[in-house]
Amino acid sequence: MLSVVLGGLRVRWASFLGAFLALALGVGLLTATGLGLAAALDPPAHAPERFASSPVVVLGQDRLTVEVRRGPGTALVSRPLDRPQPVDTAVLRELRARWTLTERPADPSDTAAAHPDAVGLDAPAARVRALVGDRAQVLTGDERRRADPGHERDGQELTGLNALLGTVGGVAAFVSVFVVASVFAFSVALRRREFGLLRTAGATPGQVRRLLLAEAAVLGVTASAAGCGLGALAAPPMARALVARELAPGWFAAVSGGTAGWPYQLAFWTGLGVALAGSSAAAHRAGRTGPTAALREADVDRDVLPPGRALLGAGLLAAGLGLLVWTYATEPEALLKRKTYTTLPMLLTGGAALLAPLLARPAARLLPVPRGGAVGLLVRANGAAAVRRTAAVAAPVLVTVALAGTLSGASESVARAKETEARDRTSAAYVAEGREVTLPGRTPAGTVVAASGPTSLFVRDGAEAVVKYRARAVADPAAFAELARLPVVAGDLRDLDDRSIVVNEEFERRRVGEEVEVWRADGSGPVRLRVAAVLARGTGDNGPYVTRAQAPGSRLDRLESNRPLAADAGPAAAPPAANRAARLGLRLLLALVLLYTVIGLAGTLLMATSVRGGELASLRLAGATRAQALRAVTGEALLAVAIGTVLGLAVTAVVLGALGAGLAALSAPVALAVPWAWTGAAAAVCAVVAVAAPALPAWRLSR
Repeated sequence: MLSVVLGGLRVRWASFLGAFLALALGVGLLTATGLGLAAALDPPAHAPERFASSPVVVLGQDRLTVEVRRGPGTALVSRPLDRPQPVDTAVLRELRARWTLTERPADPSDTAAAHPDAVGLDAPAARVRALVGDRAQVLTGDERRRADPGHERDGQELTGLNALLGTVGGVAAFVSVFVVASVFAFSVALRRREFGLLRTAGATPGQVRRLLLAEAAVLGVTASAAGCGLGALAAPPMARALVARELAPGWFAAVSGGTAGWPYQLAFWTGLGVALAGSSAAAHRAGRTGPTAALREADVDRDVLPPGRALLGAGLLAAGLGLLVWTYATEPEALLKRKTYTTLPMLLTGGAALLAPLLARPAARLLPVPRGGAVGLLVRANGAAAVRRTAAVAAPVLVTVALAGTLSGASESVARAKETEARDRTSAAYVAEGREVTLPGRTPAGTVVAASGPTSLFVRDGAEAVVKYRARAVADPAAFAELARLPVVAGDLRDLDDRSIVVNEEFERRRVGEEVEVWRADGSGPVRLRVAAVLARGTGDNGPYVTRAQAPGSRLDRLESNRPLAADAGPAAAPPAANRAARLGLRLLLALVLLYTVIGLAGTLLMATSVRGGELASLRLAGATRAQALRAVTGEALLAVAIGTVLGLAVTAVVLGALGAGLAALSAPVALAVPWAWTGAAAAVCAVVAVAAPALPAWRLSR
């Protein structure tokens, strides 16, 4: 059996080249992203910077702990604070009475505070812990780095990095499964005569299936091993690129190619599993076909959509549509999240791609074909008759166009809605933004200045959870109310004061006059604040709002005015269109999908053209010129690309339509961005490959 398998792979190496490259690339990406995740999940120990000379650090509490109800009893939940609390005054007094303390502000621009968030000292850790108790945290060794100002930034970068690498790895697995399965399925369709002869010679269905699975296993092992090596080589430059773009901490470049073994294991066995899973359906179909039926169907496309594939495709399509509708009806704000508009389109895309053989024939008959006499008629007829070939080319194009359209379209639509909402949120003619802004001392008569800064609020959601909200703290409620143009659905912004809060419709308690229990950004509280106004949810940035009395430690980072305040002030500007990490991840994903499509398309078209020698010879005998035969072959490929493009745009329209409905339900601006540039570029690349890949073999076979 092994010699037969190896001989078959050696003879048909060109047929399996596309699957090998796609699988090796997928395993390589999984290996590289896995090594990056291993480094991010287990970062190396760092020497502390702020208190490097102090063996013991006393740090204020940096988490809020609240008792909630869980089932019949209670439990404690912990939420991280924006910044550690100041060390308790009594603790500082007792420490100073016994030891010499080292005090360094977390921010170099700050002067030494009377109530610092951390102090260093040279004393036995056990004695310090006994003195401090649970009033503060005592850190030693590498844990002292928790007091460094960059510790929180590193954590935020690692969180975004994990999301980016996880998304890239997930898409790599999804697309590689699809490409490998498609190549195997089409390869089996082209080898039906061979399998028929094997069955006629006495081969059992089980032997045919084992032959195909053995070929897939050999391909999977070799491609996975090559991919692991490729990923190991790619991980260090990938890490350096992420660090250069400030998407990862500086130390990440040095450890991403570390010695963790699980990324290699995960990538290798995933690649082998993909190869076996991709070939199993094709092997089952080849094994259950009788010898006479296999010979009879060798030149005629019938029964092109097996029941299993039809059921799986319909199930994925129904699941994708159902989840879109359910999410819109129950939680429309989830449609704006990257996790939703990345995963749900995959269900719709996968379902549509599996049903491509069912959709290819009517689409081939309906799409306009350029008039070219007999060549044009031949292109349309062959496209509708050779459904397997048409669907095998259209499916990867569908995946590319659909993912390019949904991912880029949804990302840009959400960003555009946020920009529009940000512009509409204020009537100020000028806005100044920065890390820290200062209120002007004197302003001309009639000038209204509203200043605000970021803060956080912790709110109990029912009796079972505590939710952290990003909030804004306003310095002058009256000026804020005069310049703000927020989507108020109840109450009045002018009622905001030091004992009230402006909430949005996400809050459990959101009726005007109700009281909300709130913990402040430093963990102090709870305090009860009266609801002064309620805002529509929008894209997620509408409130809550409090005054600076409820935002200890908050700095002003935004000034709004109805008149210019300084020479460097400018018109009100919206935030960037999208986060840099999200944009980089999107480009990487689309480049990855396009690369996979090029590999799949080229491999499929080379396979399909290599077995058309008899057909092309018949065309020449019928009077067709060599150029006409070539135009017929490339025209069929372009027709299949057009079919895939149309189906991909249909998936894009469904996803963006659901997103637009979700924005409307949230009372947010509906500013959909139709990604013509992305989808057009994807379709154009696919068209170039579709013309180039079969041209040389078709020209050679039509001599």
